[in-house]
Formats: sequence, C-alpha cells, structure tokens
Amino acid sequence: MMPYIQNDQDYLAEKFHLQDIHIVHASKIALLKIQSWKFAMRTPEVGNSYLMAAEDMVRDSLLTAVPYSFILSEEGYHLSEMEN
Repeated sequence: MMPYIQNDQDYLAEKFHLQDIHIVHASKIALLKIQSWKFAMRTPEVGNSYLMAAEDMVRDSLLTAVPYSFILSEEGYHLSEMEN
C-alpha cells in the first residue's frame, strides 16, 4: 500500500500566482507615485509642498525612537521568561 503524501503543488502555484499579481500591482502603483513625484518637482509651487510633506512623513515614521522593550514585547519575548 502506498503511503498518503499530501501534494500542495496546486495550492503553492496559486499562492505564488496571487503574490505575483500583488507585486505587479504594487510595482505599478510605485511607478505612478515616482512619476507624479518627478512631475511635481518640476513645478516650484507643488514641489515645495511635496518636499515638506515628505520631510514630515520621514520624520514621523522613520526617525521616531522606539524603546527596545516595546519591540521585544511585540515580538513575544516577554510573554514567558522560561522559553526565551
């Protein structure tokens, strides 16, 4: 008797195809944003407001300090000290 082996090939192919569609869609959106950014930088009035908005986004998101304890608790390292 042959042992039962689950074949997930169809599932994996569909999952890969869906991820590929999402990546292509995100790439198109990123390209459109880059093109609109370049177009806005050519016009001085709009370019200045874009620069200020971009500086605010970077300052608010990338340059904010996050304590180590928050990151560790979000990753689950403080849930059980015996399992760390």
